[in-house]
Amino acid sequence: MCLAVPAKIVELNGENAVVEITGVRRAANVAFIDHARVGDYVLLHAGFAIRQWSEEDVREYERITRGLE
Repeated sequence: MCLAVPAKIVELNGENAVVEITGVRRAANVAFIDHARVGDYVLLHAGFAIRQWSEEDVREYERITRGLE
């Protein structure tokens, strides 16, 4: 099973980024994201940003996952 999670880009250097997921920072590759910028939300899978997300997408994800706890 694959699992991807939303992450916020907090640092960016070309295709390499630092993203934050629930307060934890980790390295990520944003090569698949057009015009990635600091502050953008992305869907992260296996260290790769695979899709850009809106703040609304992230809020909906958080609403759904809080209901599963």
